[in-house]
Amino acid sequence: QVQLVESGGGLVQAGGSLRLSCVASGRTFSRYAMAWFRQAPGKEREFVTTISGSGGFTSYVDSVKGRFTISRDNAKNTVYLQMNSLKPEATAVYYCAARGVTATSWGSWGQGTQVTVSS
Repeated sequence: QVQLVESGGGLVQAGGSLRLSCVASGRTFSRYAMAWFRQAPGKEREFVTTISGSGGFTSYVDSVKGRFTISRDNAKNTVYLQMNSLKPEATAVYYCAARGVTATSWGSWGQGTQVTVSS
């Protein structure tokens, strides 16, 4: 288990950009796959993107491909989500999550950061 703390959320106009950060505790950050999820009001939490421990593999939900980019800096125990060309439907609480190399589920979650995109 790792402790995760997100930051970088806020209010932005449609078409704008935001970069979210998620800092993890511990000394084995590179052994965790990381992901971003989001939960819009009245909706279930949904997967957005994931990155492998080395950063060599990434995957995105179709709705954000080409606009969102996940990256990580293992020296800083940090994963990022760069969000460009934001749309109002991106309004949600964004959570980062961690999954250990032998785990089958996302075992650690941050507290979330609010992203609001105005039209």
